[in-house]
Amino acid sequence: MDQPQAEPAPAAIRPRPPVARIAAWIVAGSVLLLILPLKLLPALLSGLFVYQLVHSLAPVLGSRVPGERARLMAVALLATVIVAVLTFAIIGIIAFFRSDAGSMRAMLEKMMEIIDQARAQLPARVGASLPADSDDARAAVTEWVHEHGQELQVMGRHAAAGFVHVLVGMVLGALVALGEVHPVPRTAPFAHELGRRSMLVADAFRRVVFAQIRISALNTLFTATFLLGVLPLAGVQLPLAKTMVMLTFLLGLLPIVGNLISNTAITVIALSVSIYVAIAALAFLVVIHKLEYFLNAKIVGTQIRARAWELLSAMLLMEAAFGLSGLIAAPIYYAYVKRELVEQGWV
Repeated sequence: MDQPQAEPAPAAIRPRPPVARIAAWIVAGSVLLLILPLKLLPALLSGLFVYQLVHSLAPVLGSRVPGERARLMAVALLATVIVAVLTFAIIGIIAFFRSDAGSMRAMLEKMMEIIDQARAQLPARVGASLPADSDDARAAVTEWVHEHGQELQVMGRHAAAGFVHVLVGMVLGALVALGEVHPVPRTAPFAHELGRRSMLVADAFRRVVFAQIRISALNTLFTATFLLGVLPLAGVQLPLAKTMVMLTFLLGLLPIVGNLISNTAITVIALSVSIYVAIAALAFLVVIHKLEYFLNAKIVGTQIRARAWELLSAMLLMEAAFGLSGLIAAPIYYAYVKRELVEQGWV
């Protein structure tokens, strides 16, 4: 007689998270969401960046000096580098726009050269809608500035406020890193849980941003090889090639959409040379980025355990809710939420 089969044992029921952890989730989630409409994302990102840099530099210096002195030296080194970079950047920008190469007239003439070269490659209707010469382009720019003068003033104020937020965020990130040299013991449950949430956000930032920097560096290397190596060997000199290499790295820091923007710009500039160069550039970029998908999956996927469609869905949702700031914050926020779910055993 057959013995009745035993029913499978029920899955282990995980204990309910403590009240302090639930309260910490609510506070952390509310703060992260409020950061976006309050336009404090630059402060958060700069603070996290300095915090992670201090943590990266402190062990190197700590092998020679005590921990507290190493952390202090790291912060001092970062402060010196940041101030020097900002100073040289401001001086360089002022000097560039005062020079002949950076004047508005020079930029308009360069733009008109590209437009004139591309006009023969474009359909007649498109070519007819483009400016006829540099004076026509200058008039169009002047008219646009007059029509959007109020918006430009608001953008200028926001840019100044964002610069201040970045500086304040960097100082806060350094202070938090310094405070960990002699950490205050958190005995209260809520303080302990809230500190844990902060550490998970910082870890999510480190995983996403530093992985994206590696991806952007690889993408820039491939693009520079094509624009500055392959095309010149074929006798093709692409306008603004060095500028596009720098732009590729900066836009590559934005996951997925950054590559699309840089690829479009490179293809349009290549069109100013010839339709065949544009096709070759587009084909090369498509092939390279298909190859990069495997690298992206290995670098980012192993870091935050997320597939490309998951990250893209989070970016679309955050962009629809909060605009560009939501698009930038989406990978970090998603990595944090995913880490919380994994730690609880819910995914």
